[in-house]
Amino acid sequence: MERRQQFSIWYFLSVFLILIAFQNLFFQQHVETLAYNEFKSALKARKVIEVTLTDEAITGKLARDGLEGLLPPARVSELQRASQDPGPHAFTTVRVNDPELVQELEAARVRFSGQFENKWLGAILSWVVPAVIFVALWGFLMKRMGAAGGMMEIGKSKAKVYMEKQTGVTFADVAGIDEAKTELMEVVEFLRTPGRYRRLGGKLPKGVLLVGAPGTGKTLLAKAVAGEASVPFFSMSGSDFVEMFVGVGAARVRDLFQQAEKTAPCIIFIDELDALGKARGINPMGGHDEREQTLNQLLVEMHGFDTNKGVIIMAATNRPEILDRALLRPGRFDRHVTVDRPDLKGREAILRVHSQHVMLAPEVDLTALAARTPGFAGADLANLVNEAALLAARKGRNAVGMADFDEAIDRIVAGLEKKNRVMNPMEKETVAYHEAGHALVAESRPHADRVGKISIIPRGIVALGYTQQQPTEDRYLLRKSELLDRLDVLLGGRVAEDIVFGDVSTGAQDDLQRASDLARHMVTQYGMSEKLGLGTFEEPRGPVFLNNPTVQEARSLSERTAQAIDQEVARLLAGAQERVRATLIERRAALDALAAVLLEKEVVDGATLRELLARHTTGDKSRGRAAESKAA
Repeated sequence: MERRQQFSIWYFLSVFLILIAFQNLFFQQHVETLAYNEFKSALKARKVIEVTLTDEAITGKLARDGLEGLLPPARVSELQRASQDPGPHAFTTVRVNDPELVQELEAARVRFSGQFENKWLGAILSWVVPAVIFVALWGFLMKRMGAAGGMMEIGKSKAKVYMEKQTGVTFADVAGIDEAKTELMEVVEFLRTPGRYRRLGGKLPKGVLLVGAPGTGKTLLAKAVAGEASVPFFSMSGSDFVEMFVGVGAARVRDLFQQAEKTAPCIIFIDELDALGKARGINPMGGHDEREQTLNQLLVEMHGFDTNKGVIIMAATNRPEILDRALLRPGRFDRHVTVDRPDLKGREAILRVHSQHVMLAPEVDLTALAARTPGFAGADLANLVNEAALLAARKGRNAVGMADFDEAIDRIVAGLEKKNRVMNPMEKETVAYHEAGHALVAESRPHADRVGKISIIPRGIVALGYTQQQPTEDRYLLRKSELLDRLDVLLGGRVAEDIVFGDVSTGAQDDLQRASDLARHMVTQYGMSEKLGLGTFEEPRGPVFLNNPTVQEARSLSERTAQAIDQEVARLLAGAQERVRATLIERRAALDALAAVLLEKEVVDGATLRELLARHTTGDKSRGRAAESKAA
């Protein structure tokens, strides 16, 4: 990548100082200033060679020894040493009213001449030349700083324009979101053949809003639409409109739409629309701030332009719940396309796209990798392929193998492996029994996901070990029995510690948090409590596509209902604890054997786990949930 040159004023100053020093050392001739009487004395002594007369000064040259007798000897010696020119000395003196000067010059046979000095021209040049230099330097600086730094460009749009196929993306590069691609094909067909729709009087929606979780491919999909339609693509982020100067954002919106109308047909794409289109009136500082002015201008521009000109507006956001309702009404962003996380087949297709230019080993099974990555978005899968390739290159391999993908999945899900973290034997044994408890309960429940790997190698920031479960298929609905099994798996590690050591550690903090959240959701949102019935008790809504915690508001529940909810949650957790305790006590031999293998090998895969459990199964009936369902 070519490195961009950066201009600095220090470069200019350095060159300027070097030129001055060079001129002083090599080009500037020393000129001695004489008093007028000293000049007359040199003239009488016939030491003056030539002079130039002006209205205000007399300049000329003296013989090499012309200064002797006029100046002190020490001064004359110093001037002779300083002067590098062996010729005459240059001098200057003030012109006085001396009518006899010309006769004296002629008598001394001195060559003299006059010089006319235009004061107006000198004054003009003294002002014009510096002004021209300043304007040229200022223009150069503004050109180098560009639109982001020049004050003259502050109201201009910062949109990056990709002309026609410069986006480099087509629908062939987009996989795993076929429904969204089908929706946007209509936009492509309109831009290609607009007469087909105008003939029947149909109008294309003015705005298309892509909604989905981060990394699902919203921006990629918008670029693919521009690439397929072969039209200019104006790309800009919502935050690029907002500046500290009042009115700048609105000016940029106007400029963007003016540019788009001149290059129609084209596509305007605004990424992260929530930075610009947040609902008005929710500003905690109050007042009519710059962001609201920018939003108002966007609403006006979208309402005013005609789609028949071929300008299509697309935007992407992962926070649709905070957008202003005026943006979402018909006539603005009236078509919403949900870009969801890919399913099993979608993940496999995405892996194939990203692995086209990667050297894969023959044993790599992309279908198995897709099954092991539930919940991964397109960006996550691209990162997975890249991490696997980097790991293979680091180890000096000729191709990326399945082991590299396994390590990449562990690194993405659980974090970087902490090889230098040393645990004492007691901690290591506690972690081994904890993870063995999770794995054993997961393999003992009919509706729990199968275990793919168990590890007691520390990873990430706080993870001392982890149990990786591999779902057999993508699930969109979960029954109560399945949620109860998941609750049991979450408590398996904590209960195993209590059974084996008679004490518990802080390692189950995350498990307990997730178990408490799951039990509360079963009671308050899923209506799975016989005591509270079919009612739901809404909690504060958070972002739809983000997992970030939100500020919790006071729930509109009576004290009696809140107490009943807490009791039901405690009952579900207590029931799960009892079921898990019964399972682990019954299969204590398998628990000890699995913990011993973990202490020895540190990592156990799913096949080894099931082989070990098969050897220690003695009439185990734990996979039949008839008795445990009664306890629930």
